[in-house]
Amino acid sequence: MTASTKTLTTKTPATPKPAAAAQDAIALLKADHGTVSGLFEEYEKADSSKKRKALVAEICTELSVHAQIEEEIFYPAVKAALKDKLLVPEATVEHASLKDLIAQIEGVEPDGELYAAKVKVLSEYVKHHVKEEQNEMFPKAKATSLDLAELGVQMAARKTELLAARA
Repeated sequence: MTASTKTLTTKTPATPKPAAAAQDAIALLKADHGTVSGLFEEYEKADSSKKRKALVAEICTELSVHAQIEEEIFYPAVKAALKDKLLVPEATVEHASLKDLIAQIEGVEPDGELYAAKVKVLSEYVKHHVKEEQNEMFPKAKATSLDLAELGVQMAARKTELLAARA
C-alpha cells in the first residue's frame, strides 16, 4: 500500500467481483453510512419489539464491521498521508464511544426507556461522526496521493471477511 502515487487502473471484466469491491474507499464508506442511516430510520418506524431487535442487531453488525475496516485500513492510511494528529485520533475516540453503546444494546431485549435512549444516542453519535468524516476527513483524503481505489479493494475484502465471521 503506497501513498506516493495514484495508480491508474483499467477495469477487467474477466474477474466478477461484488459491487463493493469496485468502489473506492470513500465511496464504500459513504455507502455504509447510507445503509446505517436507513436502518436507524427503519428502527424509528418499527412497530414491534421483534422488529426493533432485528434492526438493532443489523445496525450493530454494520457499525462494528465499518469501524473495524476504518481502524485497520482507512485511518492508518489517511493518518500517514495527512500526517494527521487530530482527525484520525478524534474519529478513533468517537469509535470507542460507539463501541461502548453497541456493547450495551447488542443482543439485549428492546424493553424500556434506557434501551430506546441508548439506540437514540447511538444514532446521534453516528450522525455526528458521519458528518465530520464526510465534511472534513474525506475531502482531505481525496486531496492526497492515496490510492483510494486500492484501499477500497482492501476494505471491501476485509468487510466480506468480517461479515462472514459474524454470520
